[in-house]
Amino acid sequence: MSSFTVTPDDLDAIALGGAFLGTGGGGDPYIGKVMAKEALATYGNVEVVDADEIDDDTLCVPVAMMGAPTVMIEKLPAGGEALEALRGLESVLGRKVGALICAEAGGLNSTIPFAVAAATGLPLIDGDGMGRAFPELQMVSFTLHGVKASPIVLADDKGNTAVFGTIDNHWTERLARSAAVDMGGAALIATYPMDGRVMKTAMLRGTISLIKRVGEIIAAERRAMRHPGPALCEACGGQRLIRGRIVDIERRTVGGFARGKATIRGSDEDAGQVFAVEFQNEMLVLTDDAGTVRASTPDLICALDADVGLPVTTEQLRFGLAVELIGLPADPQWRTPEGLALVGPGYFGYGHDFVPLGGTAAAG
Repeated sequence: MSSFTVTPDDLDAIALGGAFLGTGGGGDPYIGKVMAKEALATYGNVEVVDADEIDDDTLCVPVAMMGAPTVMIEKLPAGGEALEALRGLESVLGRKVGALICAEAGGLNSTIPFAVAAATGLPLIDGDGMGRAFPELQMVSFTLHGVKASPIVLADDKGNTAVFGTIDNHWTERLARSAAVDMGGAALIATYPMDGRVMKTAMLRGTISLIKRVGEIIAAERRAMRHPGPALCEACGGQRLIRGRIVDIERRTVGGFARGKATIRGSDEDAGQVFAVEFQNEMLVLTDDAGTVRASTPDLICALDADVGLPVTTEQLRFGLAVELIGLPADPQWRTPEGLALVGPGYFGYGHDFVPLGGTAAAG
């Protein structure tokens, strides 16, 4: 796809689309939208460019929030942390960044790069490292292609920064997560520096375009007084999983993650059944009361409010909320043995193999 310009008005759709594709994670979409809108209003619009428009020797860097999304609801970023992390990484590398990357599709992390792009005047590349949101730093397509997460720079709302150089991406996650916890549960990061040649292979392409299109579909269907679920399934090759009402919610913040489980009593054609969706920042596994896995990481489990059709993040799950869960197939790279080793159910400690959407597996 050719490049396109993003204005403050476009950020409403981008925040909606990121919240939906983020599988419940990636941070609060409203906070990210407000930050990005303010930045674009102050500094100007952002150019989103196709990967092939970036020179091979251009330094490309993802910027993102790291930590528990629940923390960001009560501890808002001051506004300059992501830019501080980016400048810190430039200092460590001794090079100027020439283009920005979205780390993941998620409510906050789909919009933070726009704020940084506006403030710096840098282009944002049309793609990301996940095609959804995952909870841990190493869970990106960049890792599958041998890109190192370090050096990584973290910045918090108090003015602290931290730099790590690590032996592998799992150690980057471990050390940076500990620092983010000490920084109050969340930090803004600049990481995975790569040149344009590597980026063109390692990045999942077209994510920003998809996020924008998904958000536009949600907005258009709601204006037409229709629930957006069917239109989203058609546009994204997904399927309706279940509809029901949350009857119990367990949530705790542990080690820099929001972990928990929502119990859902089915309604409509799912009446009489009870389901459970487990999450670690993002929704990972959906099971029914017979122990059958209905959907599982790395495929996407996306939640919509069953009444008003808006995306629901894991920190918004609450007793009595009516939800519709939609499953989308993961990017093919995540369904390979290497991808499943990094983000499949086994990594998270589940006792079942990955079964693509449409199949079934018994939970272990």
